[in-house]
Amino acid sequence: MLIAAVHGFILALGLILPIGMQNGFILTQGAVNRRWTGALPAVITASVCDTVLVSLAVLGLSAVALHIFWLRYILGMIGIGFLLYMGWKTWQDKGSMDQDETSTAWPPKRQVTFAASVSLFNPHALIDTLVILGGSALAYTSWADKIAFASACSVVSWIWFFFLAIGGHIAGKAALRSTSFNKIHQVAAVMMWLSAIYLAYIIYTFQ
Repeated sequence: MLIAAVHGFILALGLILPIGMQNGFILTQGAVNRRWTGALPAVITASVCDTVLVSLAVLGLSAVALHIFWLRYILGMIGIGFLLYMGWKTWQDKGSMDQDETSTAWPPKRQVTFAASVSLFNPHALIDTLVILGGSALAYTSWADKIAFASACSVVSWIWFFFLAIGGHIAGKAALRSTSFNKIHQVAAVMMWLSAIYLAYIIYTFQ
């Protein structure tokens, strides 16, 4: 069990470290909230989604889901449309730290919806979680080892997203205490649009 847990922890850490759409969103929410706890809806949603995906991977459902063409295509199209729309909405956001917190921070419902979309509708993230982690879990035959592996992978997500929210909040306060957050929103919007383009590429090239 210990070997499986260490294996899962190291593997999940290596996969989650690169700053993609999911990580960038958590960082942004940490930065634009007066308190880092304001980003908790995004943090918890992303963590729960990762935990669900890891569980499905360990149960062996990943290969079936990813190789159903129409299901992968529909999820991808929904993700692309959502990213384009949310990018447009984010680009329009205005506000600064000198104004009321609600002028810059996303409300909980919006955080939850977007965090779920970038966690569940992104084929690249699904490949990392379901294929790589799911494939690695096949090395273990006992349920005790599988549970230890999955638990370690999930713990990485929870720790990492909390770390990102707190780190983003500290960096935001230090660097942007008295400046407008328009640039942050614009950068986030561009990230969403680029992610939509990349998502389309992944769908087109995924075999």
